[in-house]
Amino acid sequence: MPGGHFRAQPLPLTLMLARHHHPIAAIATAPGRGAVGIVRVSGKDVAPVINAICGRALLPRQATYLPFRDAAGGVIDKGLAIHFPAPHSYTGEDVLELQAHGGPVVLQLLLARCLQAQPELRIAQPGEFTERAFLNDKIDLAQAEAIADLIDASTDVAARSAARSMSGEFSQAVNTLLAQLIGLRMLVEATLDFPEEDIDFLQKADAQGKLACLQQTLASVMQRAGQGAILREGIKVVIAGQPNAGKSSLLNALAGAELAIVTPIAGTTRDKVTQLIQMEGVPLHVVDTAGLREALDEVEKIGVERAWAEIRTADAVLFLHDLTQQSATDYIANDARIACAMALKLPEKTPIIDIWNKSDMVDAATQMHTAETARPGVVISAKTGAGLQALREQLLGVVGWQSAPEGVFMARERHIRALDGVNMQLLRAAAQLCSNQPALDLLAEDLRQAQHHLGDITGQFTSDDLLGEIFSRFCIGK
Repeated sequence: MPGGHFRAQPLPLTLMLARHHHPIAAIATAPGRGAVGIVRVSGKDVAPVINAICGRALLPRQATYLPFRDAAGGVIDKGLAIHFPAPHSYTGEDVLELQAHGGPVVLQLLLARCLQAQPELRIAQPGEFTERAFLNDKIDLAQAEAIADLIDASTDVAARSAARSMSGEFSQAVNTLLAQLIGLRMLVEATLDFPEEDIDFLQKADAQGKLACLQQTLASVMQRAGQGAILREGIKVVIAGQPNAGKSSLLNALAGAELAIVTPIAGTTRDKVTQLIQMEGVPLHVVDTAGLREALDEVEKIGVERAWAEIRTADAVLFLHDLTQQSATDYIANDARIACAMALKLPEKTPIIDIWNKSDMVDAATQMHTAETARPGVVISAKTGAGLQALREQLLGVVGWQSAPEGVFMARERHIRALDGVNMQLLRAAAQLCSNQPALDLLAEDLRQAQHHLGDITGQFTSDDLLGEIFSRFCIGK
């Protein structure tokens, strides 16, 4: 193709910093005592460490049980040593793993012995083993992030989705988009490179059809990535309402445990209570807040202010109403004031679910009358559990969750932003193709920018700052 437009860009030289040429070592298991602990070493040549600690060469990728020796020849511990010669290792470099008993003192002695055996060896920074795997083309950036997401997964569905991304499912979807996009770019670039070819060339090659197909593929990837982002980030759900509406009881009912204090006394909850629960595998950060009313004292005033602060940052608000108070004029007026305040303070996209609680304490006629005269919502009893399943279904629906966990791969907010950028550029490209006199140079630039956004996901076009931000959040030894 003229101009070499579509060759993958090599990693910037600035990414290959001097520190990447030094061997690194770290304890690769969690702090504390355990049955087994691992010390990991990676570098261009780890033979000096192997000879010093193991006293013999190791067969590639075979576990060898032997004593780990200190500088004086004494035994630090006995365990398994495994040598992974480059490039067939996690990092793409020579890797040595020492599996010993999991006492913190033993592991620190082993790590100190490694540093002593090879003077240029240094302690690894957080995420540096995985960073080297990325820089050595063992994994792409989306897979690297999925490793951290797998470690941090708070539900089994999130863990399986992260595993799919780690194995390359998300990257394959992005690469499919890239292949379609590159094919379309070739048509447009050919028209630019050979001026004798006019717009008829693009029409005969069905450029519009190819773009429509690309947009359809993108929509599918965005849907799956959006679901993955919900799994990774979770959903912040704030329970709000007047005092004694049953907010704490609802938190306890959703969590299936007595987490918040429940009494008939209005104003029992003075500060927020937060609990992580899962609903169909989706992590929910549920926040119980102080009752919303004119505060009676300074402590309650602070609690109400904190409640509004939580409401403003919610992904969804459960606005609780007391069915037993629906004939009380003051109560209804205060509910209306709270609803108006929410409308003013919440972003327009934040869903509010009206929940009519204490159905066990009123008759069917009262429930029916409320349903006919009040805003649509869910009638429940936090005490008996009636209506809770309907609430769960509605809550997951309003935040965009669809029950299709097997087709979801883990995604991050930056991935969603990148895909949104691709979508915007393709919409612009479609507008150009549909115009009577398309500006082919602008069309080509839209497609180039779309490819750049896709490259951000896998790390093809990634800045040093972004890499530093991503890998600094990993644990040491990974």
